[in-house]
Amino acid sequence: MDKVKVLSKWVSMFGMRVPITLEEKGVKYEYQEEDLAPNKSDLLLQMNSVYKKIPVLIHNGQPICESLIILQYIDEAWDYKQLLPINPYDRALARFWADFIDKKFFDSGFRIVWSKDKVEEGKRDMLENLQFLEGALKEMSAGGSLPFFGGKDFGFLDIAFIPFACWFHIYETIGNFKIPFDSEYPLLDAWVKRCLERDSVKKVLPSPDRALEHILQLRERYMVG
Repeated sequence: MDKVKVLSKWVSMFGMRVPITLEEKGVKYEYQEEDLAPNKSDLLLQMNSVYKKIPVLIHNGQPICESLIILQYIDEAWDYKQLLPINPYDRALARFWADFIDKKFFDSGFRIVWSKDKVEEGKRDMLENLQFLEGALKEMSAGGSLPFFGGKDFGFLDIAFIPFACWFHIYETIGNFKIPFDSEYPLLDAWVKRCLERDSVKKVLPSPDRALEHILQLRERYMVG
């Protein structure tokens, strides 16, 4: 029997990816919640001595770190239900947009939530980044006729992006703006609703209100002035 353990934080969009992937693959796992500031567990520090952060997948005693690398590892380690596309170009495209999400999209949200003087810039960039992702979804879903970034199947890129859905409420509340999903990003709007109906996603994603309350508490604790 494989022994699989996940070290993560419930509110982390990167951390959410790992249990969603394991749920989709039908892999049984143990989950360990990490208190990251400042009480990182000895196991986390041992298993990710380089970055000392979540998520970490421990498979039969061997650690795999960084969420997108973990997703690709899980896809290769367990054959059931391929998450990355078979076609090399489609596979590269999925990896490109996942990298875009981790760099460009995440950065715009980070500025909204955690900066004091770059909130407006973050909001502007987030709306632009959502437009890019709307276009990517249109291309990868045959103009919206297929349900997911992975085409007819919920896959790698869908898992990479859907955890951000419970952060949209955080961005809007802290940034004091409204993301116009219905008018400007209708494909993404329908995609989010579709993904939220999946058992794997419902099991892992926290409610937007719970996530917002937690982040507001962190801001009050760590943002001074």
